[in-house]
Amino acid sequence: MTRTSTLVDLRPGTVDGRSKEFINSTPLLDHPELLRQRGQEDGYLFFKGLLPEADVLEVRKDLLSVVDRYGWRKPGQDPLGGEIDLEALNKVPDAEMRDDIGVSTAAYNDVQRLESFHRLPHHNRMKALFRSLFQDEVLVHARHIARMVTGHRIMVPTPPHQDYPYIQGTSNTWTAWMPLGDCPKSMGGLSVLRGSDRIGYIPVVPSKGAGGFAVQTCPWETDWVESDYKVGDVLIFPSHTVHKALRTQHKEFIRLSLDVRYQALSEPVDPSSLGPHTNLDWEDIYAGWKADDLKYYWKKYDLKFSTWNQNFLKPARRIC
Repeated sequence: MTRTSTLVDLRPGTVDGRSKEFINSTPLLDHPELLRQRGQEDGYLFFKGLLPEADVLEVRKDLLSVVDRYGWRKPGQDPLGGEIDLEALNKVPDAEMRDDIGVSTAAYNDVQRLESFHRLPHHNRMKALFRSLFQDEVLVHARHIARMVTGHRIMVPTPPHQDYPYIQGTSNTWTAWMPLGDCPKSMGGLSVLRGSDRIGYIPVVPSKGAGGFAVQTCPWETDWVESDYKVGDVLIFPSHTVHKALRTQHKEFIRLSLDVRYQALSEPVDPSSLGPHTNLDWEDIYAGWKADDLKYYWKKYDLKFSTWNQNFLKPARRIC
């Protein structure tokens, strides 16, 4: 079946091209068969209030303390306030910025050193969810990503893409997107192309924004779904689901979120998924931690490793 005919089959109710809201799958948490069925049909699952608000806000507070340390947060706010001093931030030279993250390399390294940042992905509610979804023990990837979207002049929204080319290993790896604070659509949350995981791998073309590539989406691909997010909400989707970031309308505020990957323990993993999302090594990251339970946690497992395929990120010609 060609890619075009597959996409036409995935277009129920999208003739007007309007975006739709995520379906809340929280009521299905106690019905794993229905949960898996919905995930297969829609290519995503959205959960309202899955994580305790206090646990999420602890990580938000820690990330904002890093922003504060570099002088980019406006004074007079409470520890959870995200209003940015854009004038101060834009003094950071482009070469020092992580344009896939939203802050400087030095600041992002400080975020990667935060114990709370690495602990939230291991929350028992997240592991219980994926244990139910996979019907297997769960491997939490160690390479966690913080998105700290700001109004710095070099920032552009993340383009439509699939995660598989950047993760590889098993295609049954799922991404969890966790906003670290309320995130209405106007703040630039994540949007998903419903059912797009059933297409499989889609060739890429060079693009601005995180990752440097975009999938070849076409004009008829209109079944995008999105939502306002509240603290504790979680969006998850398999690695072939096409997704993108909406453009923020509030450049004076920082949008904080986590990208975390999960897979069945019995399936192959690419070794890069067990390394830091930074140029630091684990010993540097672990240096200030109070607990040892998460240090090199993956080494206790007898993992299967895959081989990296460079071809997934080779640009192809456009087809539409």
